[in-house]
Amino acid sequence: MRVTKGAKIAAGSALLALGVAACGGGGGGSGSETNPRAADGTVYIRGCEPQTGLVPGNINETCGGTIADFIYSKLVKYNSDTAAPELDQAESIETSDNRVWTIKLKPGLKWSDGTPVTAKNYVDAWNYTAYSPNQQIGAPWFADIEGFEDVYTEDPDGPDGPKEAPTPKSDKMSGLEVIDELTFKVTLKAPQAVFRTKLGYSTFAPLPEAFFKDPKGFAQNPISNGPFKFVKWDHNKEIVVEANPDYHGAEKPKVKRIVYRMYQNDDAAYADLLSNNLDFTELVPPSALAGDKWKSDLGDRAIEGQQGVVQTITFPLYDKEYGGNADFRKALSLAIDRKTITEKIFNNGCTPIDGWVSPIVEGYKPGACGEFCTYDPAKAREYLAKAKAAGYTPPKEFPLWYNGDSAHKEWVDAVANSINQALGPDAGFTVVGKATPTFAELRDLVTQRKIKGMFRTGWQMDYPHIENFLNPLYKTGASSNDGDYSNKALDAKLSEADRETDPAKSLALYQEAEAMLAEDMPAIPLWSYGLQAGTSKWVTGVKVTPFGVLDPLSIAIKEA
Repeated sequence: MRVTKGAKIAAGSALLALGVAACGGGGGGSGSETNPRAADGTVYIRGCEPQTGLVPGNINETCGGTIADFIYSKLVKYNSDTAAPELDQAESIETSDNRVWTIKLKPGLKWSDGTPVTAKNYVDAWNYTAYSPNQQIGAPWFADIEGFEDVYTEDPDGPDGPKEAPTPKSDKMSGLEVIDELTFKVTLKAPQAVFRTKLGYSTFAPLPEAFFKDPKGFAQNPISNGPFKFVKWDHNKEIVVEANPDYHGAEKPKVKRIVYRMYQNDDAAYADLLSNNLDFTELVPPSALAGDKWKSDLGDRAIEGQQGVVQTITFPLYDKEYGGNADFRKALSLAIDRKTITEKIFNNGCTPIDGWVSPIVEGYKPGACGEFCTYDPAKAREYLAKAKAAGYTPPKEFPLWYNGDSAHKEWVDAVANSINQALGPDAGFTVVGKATPTFAELRDLVTQRKIKGMFRTGWQMDYPHIENFLNPLYKTGASSNDGDYSNKALDAKLSEADRETDPAKSLALYQEAEAMLAEDMPAIPLWSYGLQAGTSKWVTGVKVTPFGVLDPLSIAIKEA
Protein backbone atom coordinates (compact mmCIF):
# COMPACT_ATOMS: atom_id res chain seq x y z
CA MET A 1 0.00 0.00 0.00
CA ARG A 2 1.06 3.41 -0.38
CA VAL A 3 -0.07 6.34 1.67
CA THR A 4 -1.30 9.11 -0.56
CA LYS A 5 -0.36 12.76 -0.47
CA GLY A 6 -3.44 14.32 -1.86
CA ALA A 7 -7.04 13.74 -2.34
CA LYS A 8 -6.49 10.59 -4.02
CA ILE A 9 -0.69 7.54 1.16
CA ALA A 10 -1.98 6.40 0.21
CA ALA A 11 0.17 7.53 -2.31
CA GLY A 12 -1.93 3.51 -3.81
CA SER A 13 -3.15 -0.53 -7.57
CA ALA A 14 -6.19 1.19 -8.49
CA LEU A 15 -5.48 4.07 -6.20
CA LEU A 16 -4.31 7.53 -6.93
CA ALA A 17 -0.57 7.61 -6.50
CA LEU A 18 -0.03 11.09 -5.18
CA GLY A 19 -1.83 12.73 -2.27
CA VAL A 20 -5.61 12.60 -2.24
CA ALA A 21 -7.74 15.72 -1.97
CA ALA A 22 -9.53 15.95 -5.25
CA CYS A 23 -11.87 13.12 -6.05
CA GLY A 24 -12.01 13.36 -8.96
CA GLY A 25 -13.21 25.74 -21.65
CA GLY A 26 -9.91 24.31 -22.46
CA GLY A 27 -9.14 23.60 -26.02
CA GLY A 28 -7.86 20.29 -27.29
CA GLY A 29 -5.36 20.65 -30.09
CA SER A 30 -2.30 22.82 -30.49
CA GLY A 31 -3.37 23.85 -33.99
CA SER A 32 -0.56 25.28 -36.02
CA GLU A 33 1.37 26.43 -32.96
CA THR A 34 4.92 25.21 -32.50
CA ASN A 35 4.95 22.63 -29.72
CA PRO A 36 7.62 23.70 -27.20
CA ARG A 37 7.89 20.11 -25.88
CA ALA A 38 9.16 18.89 -29.26
CA ALA A 39 12.47 20.72 -28.96
CA ASP A 40 14.00 18.46 -26.31
CA GLY A 41 11.35 15.78 -25.73
CA THR A 42 10.66 16.85 -22.13
CA VAL A 43 7.25 16.74 -20.44
CA TYR A 44 6.28 18.12 -17.03
CA ILE A 45 4.01 16.33 -14.56
CA ARG A 46 2.74 17.22 -11.12
CA GLY A 47 4.80 15.72 -8.30
CA CYS A 48 5.60 15.98 -4.61
CA GLU A 49 8.65 15.57 -2.37
CA PRO A 50 9.30 11.94 -1.35
CA GLN A 51 9.39 11.35 2.40
CA THR A 52 12.51 9.19 2.23
CA GLY A 53 15.02 8.53 -0.54
CA LEU A 54 14.47 6.36 -3.60
CA VAL A 55 15.35 2.95 -2.17
CA PRO A 56 12.33 0.82 -3.08
CA GLY A 57 12.19 -1.08 0.22
CA ASN A 58 12.00 2.17 2.19
CA ILE A 59 9.04 3.78 0.39
CA ASN A 60 5.42 3.51 1.46
CA GLU A 61 3.94 6.76 0.17
CA THR A 62 2.96 7.92 -3.27
CA CYS A 63 5.41 10.81 -3.75
CA GLY A 64 8.37 8.44 -3.73
CA GLY A 65 6.35 5.52 -5.04
CA THR A 66 5.51 7.22 -8.33
CA ILE A 67 9.18 7.80 -9.13
CA ALA A 68 10.07 4.31 -7.94
CA ASP A 69 7.62 2.85 -10.43
CA PHE A 70 9.16 4.97 -13.21
CA ILE A 71 12.72 3.81 -12.55
CA TYR A 72 12.43 0.27 -11.15
CA SER A 73 11.12 -2.81 -12.92
CA LYS A 74 10.02 -5.75 -10.78
CA LEU A 75 9.24 -9.40 -11.36
CA VAL A 76 5.62 -8.50 -12.09
CA LYS A 77 3.91 -5.42 -13.53
CA TYR A 78 0.25 -4.43 -13.46
CA ASN A 79 -1.68 -3.99 -16.68
CA SER A 80 -2.25 -0.28 -17.24
CA ASP A 81 -5.89 -0.88 -18.26
CA THR A 82 -7.03 -3.65 -15.91
CA ALA A 83 -4.37 -3.72 -13.13
CA ALA A 84 -4.07 -7.48 -13.70
CA PRO A 85 -0.61 -8.83 -12.80
CA GLU A 86 1.66 -9.73 -15.73
CA LEU A 87 5.21 -11.03 -15.89
CA ASP A 88 7.79 -8.27 -16.25
CA GLN A 89 11.40 -9.11 -15.37
CA ALA A 90 10.35 -12.65 -14.53
CA GLU A 91 10.31 -15.18 -17.33
CA SER A 92 8.41 -17.58 -15.10
CA ILE A 93 7.03 -17.78 -11.54
CA GLU A 94 6.12 -21.37 -10.75
CA THR A 95 4.71 -23.24 -7.78
CA SER A 96 2.91 -26.50 -7.16
CA ASP A 97 1.68 -25.70 -3.67
CA ASN A 98 1.61 -21.87 -3.28
CA ARG A 99 4.35 -22.22 -0.66
CA VAL A 100 7.57 -22.92 -2.57
CA TRP A 101 8.03 -20.61 -5.55
CA THR A 102 10.69 -20.89 -8.25
CA ILE A 103 11.36 -17.61 -10.05
CA LYS A 104 13.37 -17.35 -13.26
CA LEU A 105 14.44 -14.02 -14.75
CA LYS A 106 14.52 -13.09 -18.41
CA PRO A 107 18.04 -13.14 -19.83
CA GLY A 108 19.84 -9.95 -20.85
CA LEU A 109 18.33 -7.57 -18.27
CA LYS A 110 20.55 -4.61 -17.36
CA TRP A 111 20.90 -1.91 -14.75
CA SER A 112 21.45 1.64 -15.95
CA ASP A 113 25.15 1.31 -15.00
CA GLY A 114 25.49 -1.56 -17.49
CA THR A 115 25.69 -4.39 -14.96
CA PRO A 116 23.35 -7.39 -15.37
CA VAL A 117 20.19 -7.88 -13.31
CA THR A 118 20.58 -11.19 -11.50
CA ALA A 119 18.71 -13.45 -9.12
CA LYS A 120 21.19 -12.42 -6.45
CA ASN A 121 20.11 -8.78 -6.89
CA TYR A 122 16.60 -9.77 -5.85
CA VAL A 123 17.63 -12.01 -2.95
CA ASP A 124 20.12 -9.46 -1.60
CA ALA A 125 17.56 -6.65 -1.85
CA TRP A 126 14.87 -8.61 -0.03
CA ASN A 127 17.28 -9.65 2.72
CA TYR A 128 18.50 -6.07 3.12
CA THR A 129 14.97 -4.72 3.41
CA ALA A 130 13.87 -7.40 5.87
CA TYR A 131 16.93 -7.05 8.15
CA SER A 132 15.61 -4.86 10.98
CA PRO A 133 18.87 -2.98 11.79
CA ASN A 134 18.59 -1.44 8.30
CA GLN A 135 15.31 0.22 9.40
CA GLN A 136 13.52 -0.16 6.09
CA ILE A 137 9.82 0.73 6.09
CA GLY A 138 9.01 -2.22 3.83
CA ALA A 139 10.48 -4.90 6.09
CA PRO A 140 7.12 -6.39 7.20
CA TRP A 141 6.27 -7.23 3.58
CA PHE A 142 8.68 -10.17 3.90
CA ALA A 143 7.18 -11.56 7.11
CA ASP A 144 5.62 -14.50 5.22
CA ILE A 145 9.01 -15.82 4.07
CA GLU A 146 10.69 -18.55 6.11
CA GLY A 147 13.41 -17.19 8.35
CA PHE A 148 11.99 -13.67 8.62
CA GLU A 149 11.92 -13.94 12.40
CA ASP A 150 15.68 -14.57 12.33
CA VAL A 151 16.43 -11.27 10.56
CA TYR A 152 13.82 -9.00 12.12
CA THR A 153 13.51 -7.99 15.78
CA GLU A 154 11.45 -5.21 17.33
CA ASP A 155 12.35 -2.51 19.82
CA PRO A 156 10.62 -3.65 23.05
CA ASP A 157 9.85 -0.12 24.32
CA GLY A 158 9.66 1.91 21.12
CA PRO A 159 12.00 4.51 19.63
CA ASP A 160 11.88 6.79 22.70
CA GLY A 161 12.51 4.08 25.30
CA PRO A 162 15.92 3.18 26.76
CA LYS A 163 15.93 -0.39 25.47
CA GLU A 164 17.17 -1.43 22.05
CA ALA A 165 15.97 -4.14 19.71
CA PRO A 166 17.92 -7.39 20.08
CA THR A 167 20.42 -8.13 17.34
CA PRO A 168 18.83 -10.55 14.84
CA LYS A 169 20.22 -14.07 14.61
CA SER A 170 20.98 -13.67 10.92
CA ASP A 171 21.00 -11.14 8.09
CA LYS A 172 19.64 -13.66 5.56
CA MET A 173 16.23 -15.32 5.43
CA SER A 174 16.41 -19.09 5.16
CA GLY A 175 13.48 -19.02 2.73
CA LEU A 176 15.50 -17.32 -0.02
CA GLU A 177 17.93 -19.33 -2.14
CA VAL A 178 19.84 -18.37 -5.28
CA ILE A 179 19.79 -21.34 -7.68
CA ASP A 180 21.79 -19.82 -10.53
CA GLU A 181 22.42 -16.41 -12.08
CA LEU A 182 18.82 -16.06 -13.25
CA THR A 183 16.90 -18.32 -10.86
CA PHE A 184 15.98 -18.15 -7.18
CA LYS A 185 13.62 -19.97 -4.88
CA VAL A 186 11.27 -18.52 -2.28
CA THR A 187 9.87 -20.67 0.53
CA LEU A 188 6.98 -19.20 2.46
CA LYS A 189 5.95 -20.17 5.99
CA ALA A 190 2.56 -21.22 4.65
CA PRO A 191 0.82 -21.35 1.25
CA GLN A 192 -0.27 -17.96 -0.08
CA ALA A 193 -2.17 -17.72 -3.33
CA VAL A 194 -1.78 -13.93 -3.62
CA PHE A 195 2.04 -14.03 -3.38
CA ARG A 196 2.59 -13.80 -7.15
CA THR A 197 0.29 -10.77 -7.36
CA LYS A 198 2.25 -8.94 -4.64
CA LEU A 199 5.50 -9.13 -6.56
CA GLY A 200 4.74 -6.02 -8.61
CA TYR A 201 4.88 -3.82 -5.52
CA SER A 202 7.98 -1.63 -5.28
CA THR A 203 9.27 -3.21 -2.06
CA PHE A 204 9.95 -6.39 -4.06
CA ALA A 205 12.24 -4.61 -6.54
CA PRO A 206 15.88 -5.72 -6.86
CA LEU A 207 18.95 -3.67 -5.94
CA PRO A 208 22.25 -3.56 -7.86
CA GLU A 209 25.61 -4.39 -6.32
CA ALA A 210 26.45 -0.68 -6.24
CA PHE A 211 23.70 -0.03 -3.71
CA PHE A 212 25.42 -1.97 -0.95
CA LYS A 213 28.60 0.10 -1.25
CA ASP A 214 26.76 3.34 -0.38
CA PRO A 215 23.06 2.93 0.58
CA LYS A 216 22.64 6.58 1.67
CA GLY A 217 24.20 7.94 -1.51
CA PHE A 218 22.15 5.55 -3.64
CA ALA A 219 18.91 6.79 -2.04
CA GLN A 220 19.59 10.25 -3.50
CA ASN A 221 21.11 9.13 -6.81
CA PRO A 222 19.84 5.65 -7.68
CA ILE A 223 20.83 3.25 -10.43
CA SER A 224 17.71 1.90 -12.10
CA ASN A 225 16.40 -0.93 -14.27
CA GLY A 226 13.02 0.47 -15.34
CA PRO A 227 11.72 2.35 -18.38
CA PHE A 228 13.28 5.57 -17.10
CA LYS A 229 16.57 6.25 -15.38
CA PHE A 230 17.27 8.78 -12.68
CA VAL A 231 18.96 12.07 -13.65
CA LYS A 232 18.72 14.47 -10.71
CA TRP A 233 16.75 15.48 -7.62
CA ASP A 234 16.47 19.16 -6.71
CA HIS A 235 14.77 18.78 -3.33
CA ASN A 236 11.32 20.33 -2.95
CA LYS A 237 11.48 21.52 -6.57
CA GLU A 238 11.74 18.65 -9.04
CA ILE A 239 12.99 15.18 -9.90
CA VAL A 240 14.15 14.50 -13.45
CA VAL A 241 14.18 11.10 -15.14
CA GLU A 242 14.98 10.22 -18.74
CA ALA A 243 14.25 7.31 -21.06
CA ASN A 244 16.42 4.27 -20.33
CA PRO A 245 17.92 3.00 -23.61
CA ASP A 246 18.54 -0.42 -22.04
CA TYR A 247 14.95 -0.94 -20.92
CA HIS A 248 13.86 -4.48 -21.75
CA GLY A 249 10.10 -3.95 -22.13
CA ALA A 250 8.30 -4.33 -25.44
CA GLU A 251 6.76 -0.88 -25.07
CA LYS A 252 9.36 1.90 -24.86
CA PRO A 253 9.05 5.45 -23.52
CA LYS A 254 7.66 7.91 -26.06
CA VAL A 255 9.28 10.96 -24.45
CA LYS A 256 12.94 11.62 -23.75
CA ARG A 257 12.54 13.10 -20.30
CA ILE A 258 9.97 13.57 -17.52
CA VAL A 259 10.24 16.39 -15.00
CA TYR A 260 8.36 15.57 -11.79
CA ARG A 261 7.60 19.11 -10.64
CA MET A 262 6.67 19.73 -7.00
CA TYR A 263 3.97 22.15 -5.93
CA GLN A 264 3.03 23.51 -2.52
CA ASN A 265 -0.69 23.48 -3.33
CA ASP A 266 -3.03 21.94 -5.85
CA ASP A 267 -4.44 25.24 -7.11
CA ALA A 268 -1.00 26.34 -8.31
CA ALA A 269 -0.52 23.08 -10.18
CA TYR A 270 -3.97 23.39 -11.75
CA ALA A 271 -3.24 26.96 -12.85
CA ASP A 272 -0.08 25.73 -14.58
CA LEU A 273 -2.09 22.99 -16.28
CA LEU A 274 -4.60 25.53 -17.61
CA SER A 275 -1.79 27.68 -18.97
CA ASN A 276 -0.12 24.61 -20.51
CA ASN A 277 2.99 24.97 -18.36
CA LEU A 278 2.25 21.58 -16.77
CA ASP A 279 1.49 18.56 -18.94
CA PHE A 280 -0.29 16.27 -16.48
CA THR A 281 -1.90 16.27 -13.06
CA GLU A 282 -4.03 13.58 -11.43
CA LEU A 283 -5.38 15.99 -8.83
CA VAL A 284 -8.02 18.57 -9.61
CA PRO A 285 -8.59 20.93 -6.64
CA PRO A 286 -12.06 21.26 -5.07
CA SER A 287 -12.24 24.84 -6.34
CA ALA A 288 -12.34 23.47 -9.90
CA LEU A 289 -14.61 20.52 -9.11
CA ALA A 290 -17.52 22.75 -8.10
CA GLY A 291 -20.11 22.73 -10.85
CA ASP A 292 -17.78 20.60 -12.97
CA LYS A 293 -15.81 23.73 -13.77
CA TRP A 294 -12.73 21.60 -14.50
CA LYS A 295 -14.51 19.95 -17.42
CA SER A 296 -15.31 23.25 -19.09
CA ASP A 297 -11.81 24.52 -18.27
CA LEU A 298 -10.08 21.56 -19.88
CA GLY A 299 -12.48 20.38 -22.57
CA ASP A 300 -11.10 17.26 -24.25
CA ARG A 301 -8.01 17.49 -22.06
CA ALA A 302 -10.07 16.32 -19.04
CA ILE A 303 -9.73 12.69 -17.93
CA GLU A 304 -12.37 11.03 -15.77
CA GLY A 305 -12.57 7.51 -14.37
CA GLN A 306 -12.18 5.26 -11.34
CA GLN A 307 -9.24 4.45 -9.13
CA GLY A 308 -8.48 2.24 -6.15
CA VAL A 309 -7.94 4.98 -3.56
CA VAL A 310 -9.75 5.52 -0.28
CA GLN A 311 -9.60 8.21 2.40
CA THR A 312 -9.64 7.36 6.09
CA ILE A 313 -8.91 8.98 9.45
CA THR A 314 -6.53 7.05 11.70
CA PHE A 315 -6.05 7.27 15.47
CA PRO A 316 -2.70 6.94 17.29
CA LEU A 317 -3.66 3.99 19.47
CA TYR A 318 -0.24 4.10 21.13
CA ASP A 319 -1.25 7.46 22.67
CA LYS A 320 -3.80 7.17 25.50
CA GLU A 321 -4.81 10.82 25.23
CA TYR A 322 -5.59 10.84 21.50
CA GLY A 323 -6.17 7.16 20.76
CA GLY A 324 -9.51 7.19 22.51
CA ASN A 325 -11.47 3.99 23.01
CA ALA A 326 -13.60 2.06 20.53
CA ASP A 327 -16.83 3.79 21.53
CA PHE A 328 -15.26 7.23 21.14
CA ARG A 329 -13.99 6.38 17.68
CA LYS A 330 -17.40 5.00 16.73
CA ALA A 331 -19.02 8.22 17.98
CA LEU A 332 -16.83 10.32 15.70
CA SER A 333 -17.56 8.09 12.71
CA LEU A 334 -21.31 8.35 13.32
CA ALA A 335 -20.98 12.14 13.51
CA ILE A 336 -19.53 12.54 9.99
CA ASP A 337 -22.02 13.44 7.25
CA ARG A 338 -20.16 11.78 4.37
CA LYS A 339 -22.95 12.28 1.86
CA THR A 340 -23.17 16.04 2.28
CA ILE A 341 -19.39 16.49 2.34
CA THR A 342 -18.83 14.52 -0.87
CA GLU A 343 -21.65 16.43 -2.55
CA LYS A 344 -20.63 19.92 -1.45
CA ILE A 345 -16.83 19.68 -1.33
CA PHE A 346 -16.14 17.19 -4.11
CA ASN A 347 -19.17 17.74 -6.35
CA ASN A 348 -19.87 13.98 -6.10
CA GLY A 349 -16.37 13.22 -7.37
CA CYS A 350 -15.94 11.05 -4.27
CA THR A 351 -18.29 8.32 -3.05
CA PRO A 352 -18.98 7.64 0.66
CA ILE A 353 -17.74 4.20 1.70
CA ASP A 354 -19.10 1.84 4.33
CA GLY A 355 -15.94 -0.21 4.81
CA TRP A 356 -12.18 -0.13 4.56
CA VAL A 357 -11.73 -1.60 1.07
CA SER A 358 -11.98 0.13 -2.32
CA PRO A 359 -15.15 -0.77 -4.21
CA ILE A 360 -13.18 -1.55 -7.40
CA VAL A 361 -10.96 -4.36 -6.06
CA GLU A 362 -11.45 -8.11 -6.01
CA GLY A 363 -13.13 -9.14 -2.76
CA TYR A 364 -14.97 -5.89 -2.04
CA LYS A 365 -18.14 -6.44 -0.02
CA PRO A 366 -20.46 -3.55 0.90
CA GLY A 367 -21.49 -2.87 4.47
CA ALA A 368 -18.38 -3.96 6.38
CA CYS A 369 -18.58 -0.90 8.65
CA GLY A 370 -22.18 -1.66 9.59
CA GLU A 371 -24.12 1.17 11.22
CA PHE A 372 -20.98 3.09 12.17
CA CYS A 373 -20.44 4.62 8.73
CA THR A 374 -23.91 6.15 8.63
CA TYR A 375 -24.60 9.70 9.77
CA ASP A 376 -26.57 9.49 13.01
CA PRO A 377 -25.99 12.38 15.46
CA ALA A 378 -28.23 10.89 18.17
CA LYS A 379 -26.39 7.59 18.13
CA ALA A 380 -23.07 9.43 17.98
CA ARG A 381 -23.94 11.17 21.25
CA GLU A 382 -24.92 7.81 22.77
CA TYR A 383 -21.55 6.31 21.93
CA LEU A 384 -19.74 9.38 23.22
CA ALA A 385 -21.55 8.95 26.54
CA LYS A 386 -20.55 5.27 26.60
CA ALA A 387 -16.92 6.21 25.88
CA LYS A 388 -16.88 8.65 28.79
CA ALA A 389 -18.63 6.19 31.10
CA ALA A 390 -15.86 3.69 30.34
CA GLY A 391 -13.30 6.22 31.59
CA TYR A 392 -12.12 8.10 28.51
CA THR A 393 -12.00 11.88 28.65
CA PRO A 394 -11.00 13.46 25.32
CA PRO A 395 -8.73 16.53 25.38
CA LYS A 396 -10.62 19.80 24.99
CA GLU A 397 -9.02 20.35 21.57
CA PHE A 398 -8.81 17.26 19.40
CA PRO A 399 -6.72 17.86 16.23
CA LEU A 400 -7.37 16.29 12.86
CA TRP A 401 -4.02 16.55 11.08
CA TYR A 402 -3.49 16.83 7.32
CA ASN A 403 -0.77 17.98 4.93
CA GLY A 404 -1.17 21.57 3.83
CA ASP A 405 0.51 21.16 0.44
CA SER A 406 -2.51 19.44 -1.05
CA ALA A 407 -6.21 20.32 -1.13
CA HIS A 408 -7.38 18.82 2.17
CA LYS A 409 -8.34 21.89 4.19
CA GLU A 410 -11.87 22.13 2.79
CA TRP A 411 -12.88 18.57 3.60
CA VAL A 412 -10.99 18.43 6.90
CA ASP A 413 -12.80 21.56 8.10
CA ALA A 414 -16.09 20.09 6.89
CA VAL A 415 -15.47 16.84 8.80
CA ALA A 416 -14.52 18.79 11.94
CA ASN A 417 -17.64 20.94 11.68
CA SER A 418 -19.83 17.90 11.12
CA ILE A 419 -18.48 16.18 14.23
CA ASN A 420 -18.73 19.30 16.39
CA GLN A 421 -22.30 20.04 15.31
CA ALA A 422 -23.47 16.44 15.67
CA LEU A 423 -22.02 16.00 19.15
CA GLY A 424 -23.16 19.42 20.29
CA PRO A 425 -21.84 22.00 22.75
CA ASP A 426 -21.91 19.54 25.66
CA ALA A 427 -19.43 17.16 24.05
CA GLY A 428 -16.60 18.56 26.15
CA PHE A 429 -14.16 18.80 23.25
CA THR A 430 -13.82 20.37 19.83
CA VAL A 431 -12.31 18.82 16.71
CA VAL A 432 -9.94 21.22 14.96
CA GLY A 433 -8.19 20.77 11.61
CA LYS A 434 -4.43 21.31 11.78
CA ALA A 435 -1.96 21.26 8.90
CA THR A 436 1.70 20.42 8.51
CA PRO A 437 3.41 22.42 5.74
CA THR A 438 4.21 19.34 3.64
CA PHE A 439 3.21 15.72 3.15
CA ALA A 440 6.73 14.57 4.07
CA GLU A 441 6.48 16.40 7.41
CA LEU A 442 3.12 14.81 8.15
CA ARG A 443 4.47 11.36 7.36
CA ASP A 444 7.53 11.97 9.54
CA LEU A 445 5.28 12.75 12.52
CA VAL A 446 3.22 9.66 11.80
CA THR A 447 6.05 7.18 11.22
CA GLN A 448 8.03 8.51 14.19
CA ARG A 449 4.89 8.14 16.36
CA LYS A 450 5.03 11.80 17.41
CA ILE A 451 1.68 12.99 16.13
CA LYS A 452 -0.79 14.35 18.68
CA GLY A 453 -4.27 13.80 17.36
CA MET A 454 -6.05 11.83 14.66
CA PHE A 455 -4.75 12.18 11.11
CA ARG A 456 -5.77 11.67 7.49
CA THR A 457 -4.60 8.48 5.83
CA GLY A 458 -5.33 8.00 2.16
CA TRP A 459 -4.53 4.55 0.73
CA GLN A 460 -3.63 3.82 -2.85
CA MET A 461 -3.82 0.17 -3.73
CA ASP A 462 -0.61 -1.62 -4.58
CA TYR A 463 -2.54 -4.37 -6.33
CA PRO A 464 -6.30 -4.81 -6.89
CA HIS A 465 -7.14 -7.26 -4.11
CA ILE A 466 -8.93 -6.95 -0.77
CA GLU A 467 -5.83 -8.30 0.99
CA ASN A 468 -3.90 -5.13 0.09
CA PHE A 469 -6.35 -2.99 2.10
CA LEU A 470 -6.08 -5.19 5.20
CA ASN A 471 -2.73 -6.86 5.87
CA PRO A 472 -0.46 -3.82 5.29
CA LEU A 473 -2.74 -1.49 7.29
CA TYR A 474 -4.27 -3.42 10.17
CA LYS A 475 -2.20 -6.50 10.91
CA THR A 476 -0.06 -6.18 14.02
CA GLY A 477 3.30 -4.62 13.14
CA ALA A 478 2.45 -4.16 9.45
CA SER A 479 4.44 -1.65 7.41
CA SER A 480 1.61 0.89 7.07
CA ASN A 481 -0.16 0.24 10.36
CA ASP A 482 0.25 3.89 11.29
CA GLY A 483 -1.90 3.76 14.43
CA ASP A 484 -0.19 0.65 15.88
CA TYR A 485 -3.49 -1.21 15.94
CA SER A 486 -3.25 -4.77 17.24
CA ASN A 487 -5.96 -7.41 17.46
CA LYS A 488 -4.93 -11.06 17.82
CA ALA A 489 -8.27 -12.35 16.55
CA LEU A 490 -7.98 -10.18 13.43
CA ASP A 491 -4.38 -11.31 12.90
CA ALA A 492 -5.49 -14.93 13.09
CA LYS A 493 -8.34 -14.38 10.63
CA LEU A 494 -6.05 -12.61 8.17
CA SER A 495 -3.47 -15.38 8.44
CA GLU A 496 -6.21 -17.94 7.80
CA ALA A 497 -7.23 -16.01 4.69
CA ASP A 498 -3.58 -15.79 3.57
CA ARG A 499 -3.18 -19.57 3.82
CA GLU A 500 -6.43 -20.55 2.15
CA THR A 501 -5.67 -21.84 -1.35
CA ASP A 502 -9.26 -21.79 -2.62
CA PRO A 503 -9.69 -18.23 -4.02
CA ALA A 504 -13.39 -17.92 -3.15
CA LYS A 505 -12.90 -19.16 0.40
CA SER A 506 -9.89 -16.88 0.83
CA LEU A 507 -11.90 -13.84 -0.24
CA ALA A 508 -14.69 -14.75 2.20
CA LEU A 509 -12.18 -14.94 5.04
CA TYR A 510 -10.73 -11.54 4.16
CA GLN A 511 -14.27 -10.15 4.15
CA GLU A 512 -14.84 -11.59 7.63
CA ALA A 513 -11.62 -9.94 8.76
CA GLU A 514 -12.68 -6.57 7.36
CA ALA A 515 -15.99 -6.75 9.24
CA MET A 516 -14.04 -7.28 12.48
CA LEU A 517 -12.56 -3.79 12.15
CA ALA A 518 -15.95 -2.31 13.01
CA GLU A 519 -15.55 -3.63 16.55
CA ASP A 520 -12.54 -1.43 17.30
CA MET A 521 -12.76 1.28 14.58
CA PRO A 522 -8.98 1.87 14.49
CA ALA A 523 -9.55 4.06 11.43
CA ILE A 524 -12.69 5.80 10.19
CA PRO A 525 -13.62 5.11 6.53
CA LEU A 526 -14.67 8.24 4.67
CA TRP A 527 -14.90 7.91 0.89
CA SER A 528 -13.38 6.45 -2.24
CA TYR A 529 -11.97 8.72 -4.90
CA GLY A 530 -13.07 8.99 -8.45
CA LEU A 531 -10.44 10.07 -10.94
CA GLN A 532 -10.24 13.62 -12.20
CA ALA A 533 -7.07 14.33 -14.15
CA GLY A 534 -5.99 16.60 -16.95
CA THR A 535 -3.32 17.26 -19.55
CA SER A 536 -1.83 20.19 -21.41
CA LYS A 537 -2.47 20.73 -25.11
CA TRP A 538 1.12 19.72 -25.87
CA VAL A 539 0.77 15.98 -25.13
CA THR A 540 -1.31 13.09 -26.39
CA GLY A 541 -2.07 9.44 -25.66
CA VAL A 542 -2.10 9.98 -21.90
CA LYS A 543 -3.40 7.01 -19.95
CA VAL A 544 -4.17 6.96 -16.23
CA THR A 545 -3.96 3.53 -14.62
CA PRO A 546 -6.52 1.99 -12.24
CA PHE A 547 -4.07 3.06 -9.53
CA GLY A 548 -4.83 6.66 -10.40
CA VAL A 549 -1.34 7.41 -11.68
CA LEU A 550 0.15 8.27 -15.04
CA ASP A 551 1.26 5.38 -17.21
CA PRO A 552 4.67 6.85 -18.10
CA LEU A 553 4.87 4.77 -21.27
CA SER A 554 1.66 6.28 -22.64
CA ILE A 555 2.45 9.97 -22.67
CA ALA A 556 3.69 11.34 -25.99
CA ILE A 557 4.40 14.77 -27.43
CA LYS A 558 1.74 15.93 -29.85
CA GLU A 559 2.87 16.56 -33.39
CA ALA A 560 2.13 20.01 -34.82
